[in-house]
Amino acid sequence: MSALALVLFLGYLLVVFAGRAVLLKRRTGTAGWRGITGRPGSAAWLGGVLFAVALVIGLAAPVAALLGASNAFDIAGARWLGLALFLGGWIGSVAAQQAMGATWRVGVEATEQTDLVRDGVFGTIRNPFFSALLLSAFGLALLVPGILAFAALLLLVFAVELQVRVVEEPHLLAQHGDRYREYASRAGRFLPGIGTMRRS
Repeated sequence: MSALALVLFLGYLLVVFAGRAVLLKRRTGTAGWRGITGRPGSAAWLGGVLFAVALVIGLAAPVAALLGASNAFDIAGARWLGLALFLGGWIGSVAAQQAMGATWRVGVEATEQTDLVRDGVFGTIRNPFFSALLLSAFGLALLVPGILAFAALLLLVFAVELQVRVVEEPHLLAQHGDRYREYASRAGRFLPGIGTMRRS
């Protein structure tokens, strides 16, 4: 399964990040990449750096498994569950990107004005792309259950929390004010009903 995990992970990166950027560039003139924001050492900067590091470690995990690294957390049958979770996360990532349309971005540019997407899955979850991404990362950790894959998962969770709480939510509040606060009072941060925001 290590070779399959590597192929799937590379395919995910190609379709979800590179492929989406190419499609967006053709449709809107921008690839949607805003990169790592914030001054070096800030929470926003740290979130971006950890996100990139988590992806690199995630890629290294199946490579290490192919080279014979120990799968310290291997549980019988868990790899098939991991495969299902990874594919489900991949499908969810693409669906979230489709729902975001031209507003999809990697990173935040403070001066950029984007629409507030509240339709479809965004009606109940504010960050379905990140939810799906984390599902795929958990699936990968079950596919190649070594230290690297679980380290990548933990780093990714921390990076996503920083990105959402410290960068994106303040940005959206500054842009959309009460419209975003009202929306966030109904839609959960990563799961329906969990992590809603107070209206006042």
